[in-house]
Amino acid sequence: MCLAVPGKVLDIEERDGTRMATVDFGGVVKEVCLEYVPDLKVGEYAIVHVGFALQRLDEESARHTLALFEELGLLQEEFGDPWEAAAAPGGGDGAGGTPPVVRNDGAREASR
Repeated sequence: MCLAVPGKVLDIEERDGTRMATVDFGGVVKEVCLEYVPDLKVGEYAIVHVGFALQRLDEESARHTLALFEELGLLQEEFGDPWEAAAAPGGGDGAGGTPPVVRNDGAREASR
């Protein structure tokens, strides 16, 4: 599942003519493109989707949303270690175990 996740801008730099930021998503730090929100500043929060900051967000809303995502396990799902998931029994692809369940919307669920 791909979520739009709030994150706090830790630093900003220009790389090859593109404004990039290091963003903290509740303990997970990723690089994010700021081209859609060029006036975003260090210390501010933004909604980020697939590596692009899409919109500025106030700190209270960002913290509340991150807490909800954490409670629901969505941060681990979104930012979990793909190598760890692949190394799990069955590797998430049904190899050597029960095949994953595919929901009507096409998303895959863990084997039961």
